Amino acid sequence: MMADFGKKMALAAVLASSAGTAAAFAPTSMIRPTRHQLNMATIDPDTVTKKEYQDICGIDFDDQTLEQRLQRTSFLYPKHVEVIEDLSPIADEMVNNILLETGDAAWQPQDYLPDLTKEDWADQIKSVRDQASMVSDELLVVLIGDMVTEEALPTYQTLLNTFEGCDDPTGTTDSAWARWSRGWTSEENRHGDLLNKYLYLGGRCDMRSIEVTIQHLITSGFNPGAQKDPYRGFVYTSFQERATKISHGNVGKLAREAGDKNLSRICAKIAGDEGRHEKAYQRFVTEILKRDADGLLAVFGDMMRGQISMPAELMTDGIDKDLYENFANTAQRLNVYTAIDYAEIIDHLVKVWDLENLEGLSSEGEKERDYLCKLPKRYKKLAERSMNRKAKATEDVVETKSFNWIYGRRA
Repeated sequence: MMADFGKKMALAAVLASSAGTAAAFAPTSMIRPTRHQLNMATIDPDTVTKKEYQDICGIDFDDQTLEQRLQRTSFLYPKHVEVIEDLSPIADEMVNNILLETGDAAWQPQDYLPDLTKEDWADQIKSVRDQASMVSDELLVVLIGDMVTEEALPTYQTLLNTFEGCDDPTGTTDSAWARWSRGWTSEENRHGDLLNKYLYLGGRCDMRSIEVTIQHLITSGFNPGAQKDPYRGFVYTSFQERATKISHGNVGKLAREAGDKNLSRICAKIAGDEGRHEKAYQRFVTEILKRDADGLLAVFGDMMRGQISMPAELMTDGIDKDLYENFANTAQRLNVYTAIDYAEIIDHLVKVWDLENLEGLSSEGEKERDYLCKLPKRYKKLAERSMNRKAKATEDVVETKSFNWIYGRRA
């Protein structure tokens, strides 16, 4: 009797020691068992026999098989993680070939701003302000919204670190994926810095209102529905990097037409970064398709049945509850980023991933492929109808909104 009790107590202790591992099943947990924890969970066969443990838990208990089980069950998407781990050499390649050199070899915001240490610093600032004065309030609002979006970078790096198999658990992890995440972040960090300083020097914005908006946005966080799934994450980043490239590129074109060559150069440089990053994320998805086409198509199709969330949808200045919608409508009115662009990005992804020619799919995979290949035309028709309706509705009077970013002026 006492022997049975002792065995039960020993088994209870083992199960209790594995409780931390069970937490990995919860979406809010990313706890990974350490080697020490694995050894702690190993059962002494002299205390509890192998058959008794298997009868209760349904698994083997020796070190090797228990470690394998814990590795499998510590992720929500174990198969996706296996594929991502297989892509580590590709991530390394992107770090070396896509990301630019850091430090003095890389471009920095100061390269595009007045040098206040020079004798002609006042003339340099005057040149910036004179050219900035030619930009319309509408374009200025769009530029501010783009800058606020870039300044919320901490939320995007946080997002990257939720993708299973791609995280940076220590903050200095020397894995290919961790190096990519940090390198990508360091490049993106320049964008908000540069646009922020340009707007400050231009002297036409309420910088405090803009700073309040940035703080609100970072505090609110960002959830595009990736659900910790690296497949969803890389489909999303493939889409979003292209969207930001389009937006910055179009702002730059309009700035050049207005006479602001400084802003045009700035936007072109930022759009170039977004273009390089877009290629990397799209390459990751291309490689996933080679290894798990059915899995990727299921995720892509599911995401497209919803809608891609824009990264600044939660923006507010603490006063205007419709700030994001007003900003987005202004961007659409100027053709900086429109519903047509959204449809064309989907079309681009379908083509760059060559979905029409994917072979060896399951029946479900074929259905998803067919759905995705037909989607761009459908979206484009809907976008054109929507934009035509809006154009007719505002044919006589364009509805503008007041923006605190520009001291209440309407845009």
